[in-house]
Amino acid sequence: MAGITAPQRTRKSRKPTGKPNPPIILLTGPEKTGKSYEAARGSGSDLIGTTYWIEIGGTEGTADYYGRVPGADYEIVPHDGSYQDILDAIRWVNHQPRVDGKPNMLVIDSMTSLWDMLSDEIAMYARNRAIRKAQRNRSRVPTLDDPVVIDSDLWNRAKDRWGEVLWLLRRHQGPCLLLARTEIVTAFENDKPTRNTTRKVKAEKNLPAAVDAIVDLHAIGEAWLTGVRTLHMEIQPGETQRFHNFTVDALLRRLGLQDAAESRSVSELRPDADLQEHGQQDRQSAPRQAPARQAPALTGEQAAELIRDALMHPTNPENALRDLREEHGRRTLKAVQTDTGWGVMSADDLITKSLDHLKAKAEQAQAGMEGGEQSGDQKDPTGHEADQETEPTDTAEPEPIGEGTPPPPDPDEEPPALERPEDVSEAEEPQDIPRPRPAHVNKVNKVMTVLLTEAEIQARILGMTMQEHLEPISGPDEGTPPPMTKLRTYVIEHRPMGIGLLEERGERDLANAYRLAGKPELKIAEMFATLYTDLATVG
Repeated sequence: MAGITAPQRTRKSRKPTGKPNPPIILLTGPEKTGKSYEAARGSGSDLIGTTYWIEIGGTEGTADYYGRVPGADYEIVPHDGSYQDILDAIRWVNHQPRVDGKPNMLVIDSMTSLWDMLSDEIAMYARNRAIRKAQRNRSRVPTLDDPVVIDSDLWNRAKDRWGEVLWLLRRHQGPCLLLARTEIVTAFENDKPTRNTTRKVKAEKNLPAAVDAIVDLHAIGEAWLTGVRTLHMEIQPGETQRFHNFTVDALLRRLGLQDAAESRSVSELRPDADLQEHGQQDRQSAPRQAPARQAPALTGEQAAELIRDALMHPTNPENALRDLREEHGRRTLKAVQTDTGWGVMSADDLITKSLDHLKAKAEQAQAGMEGGEQSGDQKDPTGHEADQETEPTDTAEPEPIGEGTPPPPDPDEEPPALERPEDVSEAEEPQDIPRPRPAHVNKVNKVMTVLLTEAEIQARILGMTMQEHLEPISGPDEGTPPPMTKLRTYVIEHRPMGIGLLEERGERDLANAYRLAGKPELKIAEMFATLYTDLATVG
């Protein structure tokens, strides 16, 4: 395949400096062989300005205690135990200035705990993924005792997060001392186990290749140099050498820290996901930049129909209107004009006016005004009081008749273009859609609240969000929230699963009470008040 032979940019070569990089050292060994002790003793080396200690994992907790080791001189960097805060702690150490021109040393204890945390994260994600898949397929949900396969994409995610830690360590302008445990495992030959055993670092498998020196502590005072990259000492490639009288200070001197450069000389790779060859970018980037972001093709009639359907939602029209606005976006809705009984306005303004009208009707219902009656001399807008109908302003909206919902848009009957709002006859006034009597509405809302509360409880027991739990019955045609009958059937079907998990966690009394609960259970929030205190209650 033909390619470009001429260089595409000017370069300048240089002579090598001959200076070693600030070393990254891996100190390994079984438990209780003195890894943390040697790191603490080496923190007071006169080659080091300040030693910063980042402790990961709470199984040992020796950072404070080892401050009394003879020669120890380090500072502990706190973090909250999360991956992102551990990364930020390393960034903070990288930005600390040198002391008297000497480089700072970073100690991480331990890399084994860091890899265990990343592995636990993807295991939890894989289990939640399996639960969601089982719910979508209406199959058996895996329990805590069932094994769950961790897909390769999750392992790649964990390796990416691990690589970001190493990327920050390579930018530390000083030595890094990484501690990790080793375990004795069966040696394999040609993918078959043998009778021999070998030592394996309990961390990501590529960690030994990413460091400059590996010291394996077999016991207290017994150190072996199993791998090193240095010209300051005589050692053959692949040779394992006993390190007599091992100290971190002696190792730093053998690695040439006193002659090291101020920062590591590295050339990081930059993978290109576009796989573009030189000269193709200009031709390919133009078509990508030319198309502007196009709004969804939404006509005025379609927008009016969508808003009408949202207003007719059986349980929560306000949430339906807000979901409609979130789905299409304010920018798109503002560009769509609709003709309704309220006049010509954008779809976004129509949603706002509908929400305001629903709010006003809710306040009237709360004040005990049924049948659309209003206090004082105000009458309904059907023409009984002419002074209430004349000279409507831009901000005024027609009051609905009786207890109806806001006037639904009517895309089929468009008023003449030159007709003004005050010329609309009484026969063309916005019509109301009947809705249930307030007593029935209160009962429906009460049952719906109880069912949603039980769905929230089930989601917490399963370790997922309520949206994920209701995803199988929250399709695009179901509405938000799902219909009450479908929601009731769904939560009742998932009761045995929740009862089983409660029994596994030792909540047997609560599991028995839940087994005998009504369908629906109006006191569901009080039943689970001992576990969850922030549930919505229904009086």
